Amino acid sequence: MDVLLDTFLNWEYIWEVFPDLLGTGLLNTLIFAVSSALLGTLLGMVLAVMGLSAKRWLRWPARVYTDIFRGLPAILTILLIGQGLGVLARDIVGNNPYPLGILALSLIAAAYIGEIFRSGIQSVEKGQLEASRALGMGYGKAMLLVVIPQGVRRVLPALVNQFIALIKDSSLVYFLGLLSSQRDLFRIGQDLAANTGNLSPLVAAGFLYLVITVPLTHLVNFIDKRLRQGRKIDRRDEDELDLVASGKVGA
Repeated sequence: MDVLLDTFLNWEYIWEVFPDLLGTGLLNTLIFAVSSALLGTLLGMVLAVMGLSAKRWLRWPARVYTDIFRGLPAILTILLIGQGLGVLARDIVGNNPYPLGILALSLIAAAYIGEIFRSGIQSVEKGQLEASRALGMGYGKAMLLVVIPQGVRRVLPALVNQFIALIKDSSLVYFLGLLSSQRDLFRIGQDLAANTGNLSPLVAAGFLYLVITVPLTHLVNFIDKRLRQGRKIDRRDEDELDLVASGKVGA
């Protein structure tokens, strides 16, 4: 038992690695996740609109993109983008793999987020679009102002889940060979674990991942519950509805 505790919970190594985890690893992990989430959301919305288009030349490229990036393992995509494009983009990024890691995560996220948006938009009743068109809105304006906002609201829990997945997938960027100042939580924990032969630094890194992801998981559950229940009607609204139902007040 003592050997097991020393292997996973050696407090000397945990306290040694914690400053780097908080000062460098946590920041870089959040930069990877937030940056790729923003870029992935923008590209994902474009893919969703393309995927819903009646024009094949828009719909098929979105379908092919989604199938490819959802079908490939994340680590394979990161290596192909990071190492393959690294040669072509050397004049722009030099030997810095940081931007290419964010790009790879963004391309992966876009495929999943695009499908999330597409399912959300399709869940909006067709009557919403028809009513908007009847009011004189063009198709694009009706989608932008009426349909898409409703679709996005319905898929908020799935979007937060995807952000949690990005936080965890950001650990795969270390395969590109990050600089010391660019290391994420996993890389910092793994480096010290390799140097000491003790897994406690990785346990410390895992703890910080949980500090980020567990509250987000509960946030997803809270959002999902609120969306399912809807807005609570106060007593005045209930009285007004009763009056309308009884015919005493015109609807």
